[in-house]
Amino acid sequence: MRNLFVVLGFIASILAVILSVTPLFKIAYIPSIAALVFGLIAFYFAKQKQLPKKSIQLVFLLTIIAISLSTYKSVFTVAEVGDTEEMIQKESESEQDALEILEEIELDE
Repeated sequence: MRNLFVVLGFIASILAVILSVTPLFKIAYIPSIAALVFGLIAFYFAKQKQLPKKSIQLVFLLTIIAISLSTYKSVFTVAEVGDTEEMIQKESESEQDALEILEEIELDE
């Protein structure tokens, strides 16, 4: 039973670390919480049977790293919203430039 929760904890914590370094870092809290729960359950079973706890500590370490990275990115990532009028103007200018370039291309038949 302990092995099942250790494996589930590893899977959840690795998924949390992967998600915490991607742009989907806000979703990384869900597998982090799951990894903590699986780690606590595995720790409970290991404590009852006096089994080694090194793998469970690794699950906790990976989970703490994932939570730290996600928290850091959520605190220091600023969502910049640009002026929509400027963006629309730049898009229309780029469309006009593209049309001019296409008109200048001579097709040989």
